[in-house]
Amino acid sequence: MPTADGETLQRFPVSVREFRIEDLESVLAIAQDSPEAANWSRESYLELLRESTALGLVWEDSGAVVGFLIGRVVADQAEVLNVAIQENRRRRGGATALLIAALENYRARGAQSVYIEVRQSNDPAIAFYLKLGFAISGRRRAYYSVPLEDAVVMKKKLTG
Repeated sequence: MPTADGETLQRFPVSVREFRIEDLESVLAIAQDSPEAANWSRESYLELLRESTALGLVWEDSGAVVGFLIGRVVADQAEVLNVAIQENRRRRGGATALLIAALENYRARGAQSVYIEVRQSNDPAIAFYLKLGFAISGRRRAYYSVPLEDAVVMKKKLTG
């Protein structure tokens, strides 16, 4: 792709793949720098990812993990538990790629619907999920701490 001065920019490979244990340090750093994401402990990630219901995905750019999504499927319902993208990589399609990959995985595992909770102040995330077909289905009072805040519950049907 040529730039204004005629140089060609090199395109680097961007991909979504399964979360691996060696991704944990990068995921922890991204979460720490993303106040809108849930800030889990190392043990919480490891414990969840050992469960058969879990889904862990990372968005990788040029060999570096720059975003992640953690979710799970229980019976016919799925949920997105945590998503974050490195601040300097936001608005480049990573969250969309992660979510689309997660939705495909959830459908393949028999989920009929998917849920997510979002901080009520996180207008960009709410708009993002609405754009991808989620609908607001409720509110959880005082769901988040530090700071104390309600969660907006959003749902997307995966069938019909």
